[in-house]
Amino acid sequence: MAEKHGNLSINSENIFPIIKKWLYSDHDIFVRELVSNGCDAITKLKKLEVMGEYAFPDDYKPAVQVVVDSEAKTLKFIDNGIGMTADEVEEYITQIAFSGATEFLEKYKDKTTDDQMIGHFGLGFYSAFMVADEVHIDTLSFKEGATAVHWTCDGGTEYDMQDGDRTTVGTEITLFLNDESLEFCNEYRMREVIEKYCSFMPVNIYLSNANAEQEYETIDEADLRDDDVVVEHIHEDAKTEEKENDKGEKEVVEVSPARERVKINKRPVSLSDPNPLWMKHPNECSDEDYKEFYRKVFMDYKEPLFWIHLNMDYPFNLKGILYFPKINTEYDSIEGTIKLYNNQVFIADNIKEVIPEFLLLLKGVIDCPDLPLNVSRSALQNDGFVQKISEYISKKVADKLTGMCKTDRESYEKYWDDISPFIKFGCIKDSKFSEKLHDYILFKDVDNKYLTLKDCIEQNKKEDTAESDDTKKEDAENKENAEKKEPEKTTIFYVTDPVQQSQYINMFREAGKNAVILSHNIDTTFISHLEQKDQTIQFKRIDADVTEELKGEGAADENTAKTLTELFRKNLNMEKLEVKAENLKNESVAAMMTLSEESRRMQDMMKMYNMYGMDPGMFGGQETLVLNVSHPLVKYLAENQESEHAAVICQQLYDLAMLSHKQLSPDEMTKFVQRSNEILMLLTK
Repeated sequence: MAEKHGNLSINSENIFPIIKKWLYSDHDIFVRELVSNGCDAITKLKKLEVMGEYAFPDDYKPAVQVVVDSEAKTLKFIDNGIGMTADEVEEYITQIAFSGATEFLEKYKDKTTDDQMIGHFGLGFYSAFMVADEVHIDTLSFKEGATAVHWTCDGGTEYDMQDGDRTTVGTEITLFLNDESLEFCNEYRMREVIEKYCSFMPVNIYLSNANAEQEYETIDEADLRDDDVVVEHIHEDAKTEEKENDKGEKEVVEVSPARERVKINKRPVSLSDPNPLWMKHPNECSDEDYKEFYRKVFMDYKEPLFWIHLNMDYPFNLKGILYFPKINTEYDSIEGTIKLYNNQVFIADNIKEVIPEFLLLLKGVIDCPDLPLNVSRSALQNDGFVQKISEYISKKVADKLTGMCKTDRESYEKYWDDISPFIKFGCIKDSKFSEKLHDYILFKDVDNKYLTLKDCIEQNKKEDTAESDDTKKEDAENKENAEKKEPEKTTIFYVTDPVQQSQYINMFREAGKNAVILSHNIDTTFISHLEQKDQTIQFKRIDADVTEELKGEGAADENTAKTLTELFRKNLNMEKLEVKAENLKNESVAAMMTLSEESRRMQDMMKMYNMYGMDPGMFGGQETLVLNVSHPLVKYLAENQESEHAAVICQQLYDLAMLSHKQLSPDEMTKFVQRSNEILMLLTK
């Protein structure tokens, strides 16, 4: 072939600098593109071999070699794939963005399955110019009688192409790195980048240093495979000499020991795993395989709770594994990592168009060759197909969870505390997911038993059937009117802190009432979501009001209530303090604090969003101090308003009631402790 000089087929001279500098957001991504092209070339050659259009040499071992040379400031990508003729180099390389993979599939679509090629060779190749001042291509096509080609370009719009000297089928791309990109001829930096983008590409990838020996691992003979190297060491026979001993006698003495013949099996260290776990059928994978893969990919040595293996061929090709991690929500970040792959090529973490938002809390990998990626593979094209993939993933997760609850309730309950934030977030964000999981959401009660929402409602109705005969008679007489009215709401009581709210819990238990524990940050939003979906239920914290079941017989005297209100407002210097006098069944409780459910939720919302730095307390009503008129201390105050101890008792009762309701401020706690000491001192007098 005569030497040729030409121009790259670019519509505008301004487009090339844009491609080089702005097509990819991360400059290290050129490694993914060039390695992908090498894998692509090998995949094409394998297809031709299957179709009988090419025969592999006996010693053929498919591989992509990456060679760093810090002295020459170069980086090489070498594959033993299909190679290119001069015409193909001109077509695929000089016509930027022409997809060799697309044309190859179109040509052979009737002869082989439509397995996706990884790369779009045109634009992917030109990512090299983000880091290189000059790029060389040396390639030899698989075609019989093909001539090797040498192509060079210095980053401008011109190239040179001539006959090359490559003797083996495949392609070698040499990057002469610019001064700003010399980090990429560092062996350790390149290892980091390859492991980031290429850990699971379908071909073995080897990294070597031009100025150091190739790295090998020694393996057992039982684990030998085709691409292993067997090194033989030949030990020579022992060398001897005839010497005279102390007695003057001659004897043969061994100077050096005999050498044996030893075989050592070596294997180059591949940086990729061509057969990742997600590409296998679930029946081929053991629990230990899943756990080991999790540790390797996510560097998390806490075992996952369980996992879901996705394996779908129709209507789109999707494989993957989603792990439910064990999270200590008090200390760990709840944000997970979903790695997205396209034909085993890493694309990105947590692409929200593909992964339902609530599943971004999980860890896992998704591989979907059908994803409509843009030319740089860094983002998705806007396509309704992507939404279908997202819906499928959500459905598979819902099926796994509902199936576990039905067939293995014990394990489901064991995992519930850890997985409930994922599920509740999913129900809030995804209506279809919410419908599927509605009957499988669990609530742990104060006795550590797990109940479904249906169980909670039925239990509440049983508690409410303890009605008087008069009430039943009245209901019967007004049956027709009752049917016309809206049905009464079923109230499900809950606690947010079983320790701090223990006083209320004990009172509830004594009254034969139950409550569920809702202690996670997401629970306030979640119960609002449930109430919106089902207008017949409402959630109320057990200290939102004094229920009828907690009250004793007879109401408090109005005069007593007025007296106590004035007394506490005066001694606490709180003119707007809400005080309510009640006759409680539990005579050991002197005072308690209540806050309406509406006010609490408003305050919780403000705390969550910290809106404009405003005080959450300004949104919603204040707490109400409930005084038990059957308690001796309260009776004493009502009868001895002028007592010298009245002020101390009022302050102490108020703080004790508040302590069982929420934490005191540092200043309030200091005063409470000091006052407690003073009260103890009074006992010593």
